[in-house]
Parts: sequence; structure tokens; C-alpha cells
Amino acid sequence: MANPTTCPPLTRQSVTKAHELIRSRVHCTPVMTSMFMNQLASTPRKSAKPIIRLWFKCENLQRVGAFKVRGAFHAIERLKQEPGWLENGGLSRGVVSFSAGNHAQAVALAARESNMPAHIVMPETSSRVKIESVQGYGANLTISGRFDREAVAAQIVAKTGARLVPPYDHPDVILGQGSVGLELQSQVAKLDAIISPSSGGGLLSGTALSCEGTGIRVYGAEPEFEGADDGRRGFLSGKRITHVETSTIADGLVGKLGLYPWEIIYERRLVDMIYAVSEDEILDAMKLIFERLKLVVEPAAAVPLAVALYNEEFREMVEHTAGDAGWDVGIILSGGNIGTGRIAELFS
Repeated sequence: MANPTTCPPLTRQSVTKAHELIRSRVHCTPVMTSMFMNQLASTPRKSAKPIIRLWFKCENLQRVGAFKVRGAFHAIERLKQEPGWLENGGLSRGVVSFSAGNHAQAVALAARESNMPAHIVMPETSSRVKIESVQGYGANLTISGRFDREAVAAQIVAKTGARLVPPYDHPDVILGQGSVGLELQSQVAKLDAIISPSSGGGLLSGTALSCEGTGIRVYGAEPEFEGADDGRRGFLSGKRITHVETSTIADGLVGKLGLYPWEIIYERRLVDMIYAVSEDEILDAMKLIFERLKLVVEPAAAVPLAVALYNEEFREMVEHTAGDAGWDVGIILSGGNIGTGRIAELFS
């Protein structure tokens, strides 16, 4: 990666410049609405009686099927601009990354389009669909133990001299991911809030930067199963949690919150709160997206909708804050990389 000390400042203006740099390489994904979903979100379930209008940003229709290409393309384009990197053989050494799937695919694609090798480390628990996609992009793939991927990636960096492109904890990655929020703001006339999935925090912190100074509130969404809500727990305690082991069905959201995202999310308070939902609530939201929006999404992408529909704390907050006017809420559908076999297994 480019040296973090030489990266642009983490501001909304820098997100705008990042978007300009990658605009020709990524899709401007559509935004969808649903009267049924709005009615469902505005129907009381327990005590809360909010009025919520939902706007779905379809990053499941992005290249490689996930928002991750935004950060990967921006990171690699910035790396190519680093003084001396190309001249000193950086292109032939390429890049290294570790990921359970979506970031792995994104780096593999971005590297291929820059004619450089990509060395990708994926845990043994990665889905077949994501592994085959990485191989299809021509990357050099290494399968690691479930919690060993970072260590294995470090060994490859030392051996090859390739540059690491981390999945979330780097300014260039965060700024690229923030382009999702910018696009959503340009596509919806009025937004009161955006809910983003949170794992390592790249998308959530980038979205928060894109909303800085706009008055749009930003919220994180996590699974709660087996402590997967490390971001929420850290946010509430004021201390970043650095170890997470969970087998949540939302396998794209098992990373620990990174240092750079933590600074944006918590220390700068650009995120208002992080909410968590159960496995059953994630499955229910996923089923609604399949049946009502006619979109294929992976479990991680359904977590923000689950928060809007089922998290009573969030819903009470909207009711008390918005009153009778209600809120227009952006929902980021982060990815759609899931195979038919896994879908059948989840809903069996």
C-alpha cells in the first residue's frame, strides 16, 4: 500500500477525489425502493412506531458483486502514483491481500486490470463461489487456516516484495469505499440517515466521511452472534475490541474494527451508533430482499435492513427523532456473492 503518511486527509473532499479517480472502473449502482418494504418498516412490532422510507443502494450489482472493488481500485491506482514504485519494479512484484472473499475478488480484478500479479490469501472457510471467482481473475491463491490469513499474507509479502492491500484498515481503501455514500447522496433527493454493514469498518467509515458536514446521520449494522458485534461493544465501552471469533451466517462481517475506521467512527464521532441483530433477523431480512426486491444478496448485505425492521432500539430512536415526518433511510446492500447451494442450506 501507499505509505499512510502520504495519503490524502480523511475528509469528504478526499472521498470526492477518490470517486473521480475510480469512476471509470466501477459501476454507479442503482437505488431501489419498495412500497411494501416502507410499509413493513413503518409497522409497529413492539413499542416503537417509526415512519421509515427505505432506499436500497445495490452494491450487490457492483463489479465482482460487492462494494469492495471501490477500495481495491482506489488503493492500487494510488499505489501506482507513489513516486518510484513503478520505476523500481513494483508492477512486476504486484500486490498481496487477505480476505474471506469479496475483497479478495476485488484486489484480484483490480490487479489484473493493471497487469500486475495478485497474491490472495483466503481462509479455508471461504465459500466455493468466492474462491472460484478469485481463481477466475488469475490470482495466485493460498488457502490458510481460518484465523491465520494475516500471518500468511505477511509471509508472502516478505518473500515476494509485493505490496499489501489490506481489506479495510488503510486510508486509500476507506476513501474508495466512501464513494458508495457519495453516489447514494446524488441519487436520492433527501436522506436523513444511512445504515451500513460494519466489519473491519472500511465501508462504514468511508460512508461516514462521505456524509461529513451534510447533516446525514450514519449508523453501523452488525450480527450479534458469538460476539460478532465487536464494533457495537467497542463503541459502547469506548475501547476498540481487537479479537473476534464467530461463526455467524454473515461471514462477510467477521473482521475486527480497524484502527483507521475506529478513529473515524468513534474518536471523531462521525457514526452515531452501531446496532446488532440476530441470525434469524438476518435471514428474515435476506428472504424479504430475495422475494420483494428480486435481488440476490449474501447474509452480510441483509444486516442493515434487519436493523431497520427489527432492532427496537434503532426504531425507537427514529420515532423519537423524526416524529410524524419520518426518515428517509439509505440501506447499503453490500454484496451478492452467494451460491445456490448456500442459499438452499440457509433456508432449508
